[in-house]
Amino acid sequence: MSSFSEIILSNQSHPGDSTTQTVTGEKYKGDGYYGRSDGFHTVQYNISGNSDSAFTGTITMQATLATLPTDDDWFTVSGTTAVYDQFYGSETKNFTGNYVWVRVYVSYTDGTISSILLNH
Repeated sequence: MSSFSEIILSNQSHPGDSTTQTVTGEKYKGDGYYGRSDGFHTVQYNISGNSDSAFTGTITMQATLATLPTDDDWFTVSGTTAVYDQFYGSETKNFTGNYVWVRVYVSYTDGTISSILLNH
């Protein structure tokens, strides 16, 4: 079975004023959409910066089993939440579930997200 990789969020920069900004990404097809039985997903969080300009905030994946989801259908995927305090670099998370749709949710007070990649 082939895997599919795509950028699900890119180029998110905080204005630098220490306010809390939130970003809810668009929905992307998960393994359940394709009827795959393994439900295995990998997400990679890529954070830009250096020691003077790093990311502070939380990144998490959300998913739904609904084919036509409303805001109430989304839930946090266990094991995908990353809490950062002055972080830059990359981190990967694996999660399993036959989710129809997945999306990313970010809440942050500083820094820049280069991209978030989804592979399934």
